[in-house]
Amino acid sequence: MPDAYINPDRQALEAFKAIPADRVVHMLNLIRLRALADYPADHPNHGEGLTGRQAYELWGRTSAPIFKRVGGRQIWLGHAQTTLIGPRTEAWDLAFIAEYPNTQAFMAMNRDPGFPACVAHRTAAVADTRLICVTPVTPGEGFGLPVDA
Repeated sequence: MPDAYINPDRQALEAFKAIPADRVVHMLNLIRLRALADYPADHPNHGEGLTGRQAYELWGRTSAPIFKRVGGRQIWLGHAQTTLIGPRTEAWDLAFIAEYPNTQAFMAMNRDPGFPACVAHRTAAVADTRLICVTPVTPGEGFGLPVDA
């Protein structure tokens, strides 16, 4: 899949680090899972026949303590049904929003010494993903418009 995205690139991380550190951030996650997990040959789960969903569940369980330690929490989760607007090639299995106290918390999670072992499950599980950082705002009276619009 030539246009699949799994991990952020340096440019995206630099833009993320430039977000003011004094605010809560929400991370909108769109996830397309592989039918079968794709672990590297030297990984203990290689050849076990795990599905992408099973590997993603391992990612969730193993990364949860680190996620919670930095102050993260999942505030919304849904199973994607269909794309009404957008490319049909961008069909997703899961969508969720994770909240972090600030960008430094997200970066601290990624720097945790135990995090790479967790990420191996995510990388094996995910065929494609989008991770969109948003800052929450108070909704106004109009649909999809903030109070300060």
